[in-house]
Amino acid sequence: MLILPACLTPGAFLWHHYCVKEARGTAVPGHMNPQNIRNIAIIAHVDHGKTTLVDAMLKQARIFRENQAVAERVMDSNDLERERGITILSKNTSISYQGVKINIVDTPGHADFGGEVERVMNMVDGVLLLVDSVEGPMPQTKFVLRQALERGHQAIVVVNKIDRPNARPDYVINTTFDLFVDLGATEEQADFPVIYTNALTGHSGVEPDALTDSLEPLFQEILRHLPAPTVDPDGPTQLQATLMGYDDYKGKIVIGRLNSGTIRKNQSVLHITGESERPLKVSQVFTHQGLNRIEVEEAQAGDIIALTGLGDIGIGDTITDPENPRPLPPIKVEEPTLRITFGINTSPFAGREGTFVTSRKLRERLYIESERDVALRVSDTDSADTFLVAGRGELHLGILIENMRREGYEFEVSKPEVILKEIDGKRHEPVEVVEIEVSAEYQGAVVELLGQRKGQMVDMQLMDDGSIHYTYRVPTRGLIGFRQQFLTATRGEGLLNTLFGGYEPYAGEIQTRDHGSLVAWEPGTATSYGLHAAQERGTLFIGANTEVYEGMVVGQHIREGDLDVNVCKKKQLTNFRAAGSDDALRLEPPKNLSLDDALEYLAEDELLEVTPVDFRIRKRILPKNQRRRYQKQGGRLE
Repeated sequence: MLILPACLTPGAFLWHHYCVKEARGTAVPGHMNPQNIRNIAIIAHVDHGKTTLVDAMLKQARIFRENQAVAERVMDSNDLERERGITILSKNTSISYQGVKINIVDTPGHADFGGEVERVMNMVDGVLLLVDSVEGPMPQTKFVLRQALERGHQAIVVVNKIDRPNARPDYVINTTFDLFVDLGATEEQADFPVIYTNALTGHSGVEPDALTDSLEPLFQEILRHLPAPTVDPDGPTQLQATLMGYDDYKGKIVIGRLNSGTIRKNQSVLHITGESERPLKVSQVFTHQGLNRIEVEEAQAGDIIALTGLGDIGIGDTITDPENPRPLPPIKVEEPTLRITFGINTSPFAGREGTFVTSRKLRERLYIESERDVALRVSDTDSADTFLVAGRGELHLGILIENMRREGYEFEVSKPEVILKEIDGKRHEPVEVVEIEVSAEYQGAVVELLGQRKGQMVDMQLMDDGSIHYTYRVPTRGLIGFRQQFLTATRGEGLLNTLFGGYEPYAGEIQTRDHGSLVAWEPGTATSYGLHAAQERGTLFIGANTEVYEGMVVGQHIREGDLDVNVCKKKQLTNFRAAGSDDALRLEPPKNLSLDDALEYLAEDELLEVTPVDFRIRKRILPKNQRRRYQKQGGRLE
């Protein structure tokens, strides 16, 4: 007779008992019925509660010990994810309910990381669509839902944060249904079940005002409505690499759903990528239990598994049976819309603060990232020290820069620029669907800003609280640097969301920057006296005692055009100079730019120097005389 541990539900215990036997080599391998598996993705707009809901599901499935300390948003394992409160990388876990294993994939909500969502949809069979009980479907909800519907997945709509005082569930359900219809959902897909939740407390129910004190209604709906994987348990081995992991001891870890057959430890397989094939051997096979990977002797079709020992495998590659190879179609993702150049640091401070400073290390790191992220493109340029990197948006590229900075890399990047396309012999550019919610007092400033950036209004609605909701189509290049101006114009009260809206004919020149830079004209250490004189000409980015070099941008000029300033200037000594007179000078606090702000600020002739310790804006051409000659010659330096 088995005694059920207090920390396990009956379903979780069955799976736990199976895994323990499997790990000891006593379980009969491959005997997990695919009908007892559910592979689901949780999709939503940013900050609608995906990761919080996964936390609650894990806790109620008794994945953690009773006395185990568990961090909030446990699936956000990346430091940047925790700091920014967003999901950047797709991650998978599993729970067990009533003997059914539920593999859960937590996906990013921001459209810049849409490549993560697009490839995850290949290994799931259904989705939980989270919508906020007040905001309802947002622009990026449309993006992630489209990916699911195009692949024929069924959806359960989860109206989260139902405890908010101004919740409006009827409105949210109606607008969500309209969204399904607009995206071309089938009748079966549009007939979605609805569950209401408070993910923070782990409560759910089928009625908004009658929540139970658990997620039992949600679990039951998953088993009832979302299908088991459609696989061929008796066919040849077939798996597509969908996610990648890395372990210091095991090396690269390939994650994907086993679509056909079984796969065993030490099994010989065939790796197919494009037109090339090569034989490999699987070292280890893992399945997921909670947040852990459990090594097993064999895995069967339908489960999401992890493999080691396969070496250089790329996203979208197929692992199959050498005797009966069946390649899968490659994963297709939308093309990148922005690009920047990465190069080795060429400033006078080069090599002071970084661990990895050579072009070889920089190139190696960028190409490794392109293997992990299918939405990223990396290519060499004519210069051996410079590389072209294309991504989905400023946030996508900014996260890469920040991750590399924290890993010890030192480099410089250029201003982001859009990628133009030639369609029917005409030049086209990417455009964004921009949705803005702003109070009436700021609407004039916002409309003017968008008009300057070639924005075209599509819709305008008056909200219940008196604010105004605008929908615009704006060229992507018009939005570079727009967020800061928007927040300034709305005193930080406006809401801004964007979504890629396709390509349209080139809209002409756009003037997005109406100011120049304050540029240091000599190297040294900034003094209060020098900064006091410079701050009258604009807004400073640095404070006293900051080391600067010639050509470094130290502030924003109040007018168009750059201005060279001497921030290292010291007051001349005289017999009438009182001790401590420099200390009496009043300096305004410098404007502290984030990495995202600095990327938005850059002009065409500026670079961003990035090191593990700091980042600095600088001119491409540092000496003042050479910059002037360059400008006089119309951009040619002879």
